[in-house]
Amino acid sequence: MTQHDLLIVGAGPVGMALALALRDSGLDTVLADTRPREATAADPRVLALAHGTRLTLERLGVWHALPATAIDTIHVSQRGGFGRTLIRAADHGLPALGHVASAGALAGALRSALDAADIPVLDETEVGALETGDDGITAQLAGQHAGPRRARLVVRAEGSVGAEESELLIRDYHQHALIALVEAEGAARGTAFERFTPAGPVALLPYGTAYALVHVAAPQQADELLALDDADYLARLQEHLGGRLRLTSVSERLRYPLGLRARRKPVGPRTVWLGNAAQTLHPVAGQGFNLALRDVWTLADTLLRHPGDPGAPATLDAYARRRAPDRFGTIRFTDTLVHLFSNDQPALRHLRGAGLFALDLVGPLRHFVAKRMMFGARAWP
Repeated sequence: MTQHDLLIVGAGPVGMALALALRDSGLDTVLADTRPREATAADPRVLALAHGTRLTLERLGVWHALPATAIDTIHVSQRGGFGRTLIRAADHGLPALGHVASAGALAGALRSALDAADIPVLDETEVGALETGDDGITAQLAGQHAGPRRARLVVRAEGSVGAEESELLIRDYHQHALIALVEAEGAARGTAFERFTPAGPVALLPYGTAYALVHVAAPQQADELLALDDADYLARLQEHLGGRLRLTSVSERLRYPLGLRARRKPVGPRTVWLGNAAQTLHPVAGQGFNLALRDVWTLADTLLRHPGDPGAPATLDAYARRRAPDRFGTIRFTDTLVHLFSNDQPALRHLRGAGLFALDLVGPLRHFVAKRMMFGARAWP
């Protein structure tokens, strides 16, 4: 039976980033993914990459190969209330607060780096039943590379959070997100917009010559918005955004439900969950992938600091302890933003306006928020 130190289930950006972070560790690592190789590179999703994520991708050696659009300013405001704030990269001595890139392009860059490092990926291979023992896990593989494989540590980096409800933090936000690409005129390139409305936030992220749109609405409103033709939808969206920029066209709109599902503990016997298998967050403030990559980097660092058995309980507990402050701090941060801004209560509307006004005036407070968005709850580069 083939023996590995690590079996990473899922060869998306999260799983591939972990394998690359461990390429010089001496650990025997293999990835398995149910999809064909070309599927991940065709992923149409758009990712908001914080500055801290850029630094990690530079360390992994893939940033130079990734086409990305810089965000140098974030404009935050609310509809129907006063107050707005601008967060500028120049105020923090940085060329950009973050970048926007396609998930498919990132996956392609990571896969090329894996090939160069001779790290094997078992494409079109499903990982089935797992049998955990004292010194490893036996996995039954089906598909192109069928047969049993044994690993001392299994990292689940595929799919969504699946566990008993008692093991999860769960919120149903009763919101759906519409995503699309929009063309617009009148705004400085490199400016991202986060506009809070009673139904939920509307975000526009600069993406090439267009903007990546995330439009949050109640499920029934989402139905209505999807039923509109492009012209009527753009008019409705323009009402939300005001006169900050003029929308000229929109691509096909897709939707997905929003909620919070997070494992209370992202480790188990010889198992670690990463990415969407560990937590799915609301897209407000764009923290999902950035949190996942911080998890990846800390796991790799923990395994390097604890040589020997990568699946040892003490090693996995050390990783969980290191990640808890940032992980749960980011979950609380996004959850609080959703509840604070997705309503039309007059008292909260005035409080939000005062908060945005103060954020614009008080440099240290604005710097704190910017650092948190770039580097997470523990603000590490």
